[in-house]
Amino acid sequence: MNSLRSGLPKLNLNSSLVDDLRWQLALEYSGIGMWEFDAVLNRVYFSEGSKKIIGVSDPFFGNDPNSWNKRVHPDDMEKYLRDFQDHLKGLKPMYENEHRVRCEDGSYKWIRDRGRIVEWDKENVPKRIIGTHTDITTQKQQEKAINDALIVATEHNNKLKNFAYIVTHNLKQHTANFESLLDFYDDTADVREKEEIVGHLKTLSHCLTKTITNLNDVVHVQNSKSKEVRKIFIAKEINNTLKLLDFVISETNATIHNNINKRLFLYYNSSYFESIIQNLLSNAIKYKHPDRDPVISIDCSYDNQEFKLMISDNGIGIDLEKFGNDIFGLYKTFHRNNNAEGVGLYLIKNQIESFGGRITVDSKVGVGTTFTIYAKNKRA
Repeated sequence: MNSLRSGLPKLNLNSSLVDDLRWQLALEYSGIGMWEFDAVLNRVYFSEGSKKIIGVSDPFFGNDPNSWNKRVHPDDMEKYLRDFQDHLKGLKPMYENEHRVRCEDGSYKWIRDRGRIVEWDKENVPKRIIGTHTDITTQKQQEKAINDALIVATEHNNKLKNFAYIVTHNLKQHTANFESLLDFYDDTADVREKEEIVGHLKTLSHCLTKTITNLNDVVHVQNSKSKEVRKIFIAKEINNTLKLLDFVISETNATIHNNINKRLFLYYNSSYFESIIQNLLSNAIKYKHPDRDPVISIDCSYDNQEFKLMISDNGIGIDLEKFGNDIFGLYKTFHRNNNAEGVGLYLIKNQIESFGGRITVDSKVGVGTTFTIYAKNKRA
């Protein structure tokens, strides 16, 4: 029975009835090939239509019952054989399968292969099976083109959403800082305090300009076929982000330890890196413990394959048993905070994964949280 699924088709015209000939001619005029498996002779007869589809002219093609099988693409072989055996076993009333077949010129064509048992022997074993071959290569190519277009459209849509989240989330931090500083400026009459606030405003203005420039880079990156990366010195980039958060850090009396070696660098997109660090640090400060000032540590480790960046805080923590599956979900929040939108961590995860990395979280309620970013160490 193992030999039953072999090359198949050309009807044995010497033994076929006139009706068989008529059907075969009708099929071949429509571009459909025909095959017939003879279990007694253990060979397959292929019509000229079937052989023409794959460019075969050998008149003995099919004497080896595996003539067709040997040409089936390896990736399609398992299902091809399984579908045929399911019909032989009576699990399917008709055999049908779509697979790729190697042509004489080495290329592959997609074939829709159909067949049915038409004759059994005295012991109810399949004796004769007839089927058809239809070239569906053009149809498959069109389907692939449509799927590729859908993937591209979906990817662009996701990029647009991602950029919108970046703009909203990142610029909101600047806006909040400006509003707070201006309120303090209006409330104080002390000249020194006003000068100090103006200094903060100038720093914030510089950081805002840099963020806008980086957002422009993000647009460029997202519109490029390949994501741009450059050599960035991690400690320096983190210090630049700390300047952006200078006012918030001072207002909350936060302490941030940047423990990264100044000579350590990574090949990454600087715009995404800034956004990731800014959001993680902002969250660490925003969700500080009510009974203590925020203390945040930034550390790293690496090997030849992977780089790990850890950001740890002593904040209120997250109940991972309750919220663990939703940590990086869009619009998912875990604390009673009017400013919580559930966008930041979703954004961070997408930015990291877009460069082939990943992020994990370890947290304990009332103790603190550690986020670990894993990035490919493309060049140590």
